[in-house]
Amino acid sequence: MNSFIRLTIPARAEYIDMVRLALFGIANKAGFSYEEIEDMKVAVTEACTNVVLHAYSDGQPGVVDIIFELEKEEISIRIKDEGTSFQYEPSPAGKPVSLHDKELSEVTAGGLGLFMMHALMDKVEVLSERGTEVILTKLIGRKEEMA
Repeated sequence: MNSFIRLTIPARAEYIDMVRLALFGIANKAGFSYEEIEDMKVAVTEACTNVVLHAYSDGQPGVVDIIFELEKEEISIRIKDEGTSFQYEPSPAGKPVSLHDKELSEVTAGGLGLFMMHALMDKVEVLSERGTEVILTKLIGRKEEMA
């Protein structure tokens, strides 16, 4: 059975902690480990920060919609804005997102945040039709514990 939890915040940096707190509570209740939750908190913070910094220009007010969708073995977190979309260029099919062969100065705005999201989550999707929507998915217990 799927569960949906929705949170809408102003697109301002001081409200991102509310998203992190909600994520902690939801993911902890769902059975994610502390390490998995910390990884998700970093990825969600990056996605929300991108909205705060880039989605709404000229000081226009905006909101960020966050939807937590719990399924049996995973959580998907949707971070959506209705601000200015950006052109997301995913890596070529079958190739992981990488910074290899690039200088840090060559990474575009938001590029390092997306790299981190891909590194910390099991699946990252970016939709940019009306505004931008980032969908972060994490499977429960995906990484094997070290003995």
